[in-house]
Amino acid sequence: MAAPFVSTDWLERNLRNPKLVIVDARPSWEYEAGHIPGAINSFFGAWVTERDGLSLELPADDHLLYLVGSLGIKPTSTIVVVTAADNSYSRADATRVAWTMIVAGLKNVSVLDGGFTKWLEEKRRASIKTAIPEPGTYKVRVRRDVVVSKAYVMGKIGKATIVDARDASVYFGVAIEPFAPRPGHIKGAINLPTPWLYTPEGTLLGRDDIEAMAVNAVGNDKSKEIIIYCGVGGYTSTWWFLLTRMLGYRDVKYYDGSAQDWAADPKAPMTRYKWR
Repeated sequence: MAAPFVSTDWLERNLRNPKLVIVDARPSWEYEAGHIPGAINSFFGAWVTERDGLSLELPADDHLLYLVGSLGIKPTSTIVVVTAADNSYSRADATRVAWTMIVAGLKNVSVLDGGFTKWLEEKRRASIKTAIPEPGTYKVRVRRDVVVSKAYVMGKIGKATIVDARDASVYFGVAIEPFAPRPGHIKGAINLPTPWLYTPEGTLLGRDDIEAMAVNAVGNDKSKEIIIYCGVGGYTSTWWFLLTRMLGYRDVKYYDGSAQDWAADPKAPMTRYKWR
């Protein structure tokens, strides 16, 4: 299984690997202005959908399978997802695409640490030649078992460890995001803000720091059930990706509706001005 994050050095050394598929999830105009040689463009928006008024929801199974096949990705491919990674949301876009690929049955999926921004800062070679994938047929069972609903989360309050991956000010209830108008967090949730996972330069913290952050928040029992959510399902992907792929937690669920779904229900319990 590939490392969850790979360095620009690693990617440059492996550009000629016949199993490597670089998926550039930036908008087409950014890709066309310059990209990593050989990268194919598949915009982030193709990997999410809007459903029942909720943003960034997991697309239907047939859409996912068609999308993976259309990019020429095979179960044996080594995939690296690239975004600009120049802000917290762009970095989360990369892990969201990587998470979606894992749900779609792929195993060797990584994210480029520092993204295309770091690649350019290091003056590595860029290309303006559009890479055209060879489409194929991709058929696997989509892993819907890791995605949970509001009703499921409601039944796990006080039983599972619930992690809120939003900024601390939003979790605490000082700030309110427009898509989740009720302030605060799911009752009993702990806060692990996704932006804290990165250095000021936009690269991932070292494993020791990430592990210490996780263990002190959720404990070291790798079999315990953990449910992660955020605002609309973007930041959630980073902690899910790292807990499962880097740290070996085996029962991590993804509340895709997140605070947008939860806050819309006046019966869903929320806590404000409290760190739990």
